[in-house]
This record gives sequence, C-alpha cells and structure tokens, in this order.
Amino acid sequence: MSQETFPVANVGGKEIPYDPEQLRRIQEHPCFSEKACHSFGRMHLAVAPKCNIQCKYCVRDFDCVNESRPGVTSQVLKPKEALEGVDHVLEKYHYIKVVAIAGPGEPLANEETFETLRLVGEKYPGIILCISTNGLLLPDKIEELDRLGVCNITVTMNAVDPEIGKQIYDYVTYKGKKYEGLEAATLLRDQQLKGIEEALLRKKIVKVNTVLIPGINDLHVFDVARKIKSMGVYIHNVMPLIPQYKFAHIQPPTPEEKRKIQEELGKIIKQMRHCRQCRSDAIGKLGCDVQQEFQSKTREQA
Repeated sequence: MSQETFPVANVGGKEIPYDPEQLRRIQEHPCFSEKACHSFGRMHLAVAPKCNIQCKYCVRDFDCVNESRPGVTSQVLKPKEALEGVDHVLEKYHYIKVVAIAGPGEPLANEETFETLRLVGEKYPGIILCISTNGLLLPDKIEELDRLGVCNITVTMNAVDPEIGKQIYDYVTYKGKKYEGLEAATLLRDQQLKGIEEALLRKKIVKVNTVLIPGINDLHVFDVARKIKSMGVYIHNVMPLIPQYKFAHIQPPTPEEKRKIQEELGKIIKQMRHCRQCRSDAIGKLGCDVQQEFQSKTREQA
C-alpha cells in the first residue's frame, strides 16, 4: 500500500512539518484523508439551527428524512441529547473517530455548539472534535474553539473577490447589523481569511470547501485555491452546486467537469475527491451512513 503524503504546514510564512498529533487528526478523519474514509467514520451533531448569512444556494430543513445534502437534519438536538447520541453511537460503532458540528445552520452562531463540544470533549478526550463554518465568526470564536479542543476546521469559502462573492450571498448579519451586496461579501471574505490565519497559528488542520457554481465562480476557484495554499490550508474540497433557492435555475457541473477542474486545482493544492456532501446529522463512514438507525432510536425515546 502506498504511503499517503502530507505536505508541511505553512504557518506565518514558515513551513513546519505536521507533528504526530496533527497527523493523527488527518489520518483518522474521513474528510481529510481519502484512506481514512474506508476505515474510520464521523458523527455530525445537528445542534445549530441558526445562521448568520444567506447563501443563494442554501435551503435549510430541520425535519428532513429523504434528502442527503448539507443543511438538512431529521431533528435539531439539544446538547445533552447530542451527548446521549454520541454515547450510543460510540458504543456500537467503534470506527467512529470524529464528532463534528456542521449545522444545519452556522455552528459558530449557536451557543449550543460550544456546550455540545464541551460535553463531548470532556467525556471523550481522545475523540477528534471538528467544526464546519462559513467563517464569519471564526476570528471571534477561535480562542474558545481552541480551549475546547477543536482540532479540525472546515471553512466554506466560495470567493476571495467580493465582486464575485456578492453574486453568491443575499446578506450577512454580523454583531447585530445586516450587510448586503459588496459590503457583505467583503466583510465575509475578510473574516474568513483572518479566521483561517488564526486557526493555522493555533495548529488547527484546515480544509476549505468551495461550492462550484457555473457562470459565477467556476473560473475563480483557481484564485481561491492559490490564496488558501499560500496561507497553509491542508486540503481543498470543490463541491458541485446543488441547484435550489435562487440558484435553482443554474445547471450544476457534471461529474466530468468537476473532475477536470479538480485535476487542475490539484496542481495548486491537495484536493478532496471523495466528498459526499453530507447531511448535518450524518453518522458512519462516508457513503455508508447509519444515521437512520440512530434517528429511529431518538424518536422512540422522545
């Protein structure tokens, strides 16, 4: 079996090899390592319903059992309910190495996220704690995430040029104020870059997700890739648009079109090619989810 290669981290302009603990966080995380996805699994805890931005491709659903995409869950859990779920899942599925919060809204805009991370981290100190965020609050919350032991962070960044970003977002809400248009896109971009920088300085393993939107950012993704590579981001995940909401009319990229773009992007930065665009309550190995069994159990107990 070939040895998986791990590029050195670029932190503050200095190239630093990953230490053994950072390598474990990569090698046991199915989203950060393609090899890991065959052996290890993750559990997403849907405790974060509120969101602070509105993407033109996003429709959240808190009572969904038939769709498989980001932003949906069968139910929103309270922190203690989430911990009980972790107890049940880890007891039965020993290959689960990652507990993550990825929605269905923006995790960092929900206090329940931090309470859940605290509960899980205290009870299971060896588990890999992971967060997925739009990045707006990442600079403000990075110290708390660090204190709670969150080690893997995914930031969804669709543009580094606000002129393109303003085509993707309806609005951004930050510190009680609503921003729209270019102002919103600029604020979001600046916060994302600052948050990524702060995360890397704290030795977090960072993945950037980019939704590939034909006619809007399908060429710009190369600018995104070059920027995040220069910062020291570990891996880049280009996800095809799921056409809905205001982008329901846009034809998503075909698998072949996405593959060709990933091949070119791979010359810039390591690409995640095995993403399944998971639900906010996904449990199990990628492509082999067992969340329906857990959902049935929690509904019976309700």
